[in-house]
Amino acid sequence: MKYQIVGKNIVVTQGINDAVLKKLSRMDKYFKNDEEIDCRVVVRSYKNGAKVEVTIFTPDTTFRAEVKDEDLYDAIDEAVEKLTGQMRKLKTQLEKRFEHQGLGKSILIEQLEDVEDELEDAEPVRTKNLELKPITLEDAILEMEAIGHDFYLYLDTDDEKISVVYRRKEGGYGLLQADNDVEIK
Repeated sequence: MKYQIVGKNIVVTQGINDAVLKKLSRMDKYFKNDEEIDCRVVVRSYKNGAKVEVTIFTPDTTFRAEVKDEDLYDAIDEAVEKLTGQMRKLKTQLEKRFEHQGLGKSILIEQLEDVEDELEDAEPVRTKNLELKPITLEDAILEMEAIGHDFYLYLDTDDEKISVVYRRKEGGYGLLQADNDVEIK
């Protein structure tokens, strides 16, 4: 794995760098050596603690964990545990749903321990069909706020893309857009 460690409001000292590398290098065994795996770690310092964001980019999927804790080193440990849990869950999903085809070719599935499949009971409790109305991003945000949801699905009038605007945990809004072409009628 290739590591990139970035500090925000904190200088990444050799001790922090070594701790991050030591903890994350344990995950190397889950990936094929011949694959190009990038790992980006963002360490942030706050008045009352620290936050660690770890993103692992594989050719097939991306794993991400974000942990806030009073202690930076505890946050690193928790992030590694979250990532390992995500990988275990992926293993179980692949075995039961996809039989290892497609997704997860970069991951050495056999290295991960089995985990109970939480998706067996993950049936949708509600299904809703929508006719997407063409509106602007600003109008979509107003609609989202009006109905009190954290996201809103709409058809963007500016670029004619299926879009989702969502409220970010850190504040502000995010936008997801489909690359599929759709004609507005």
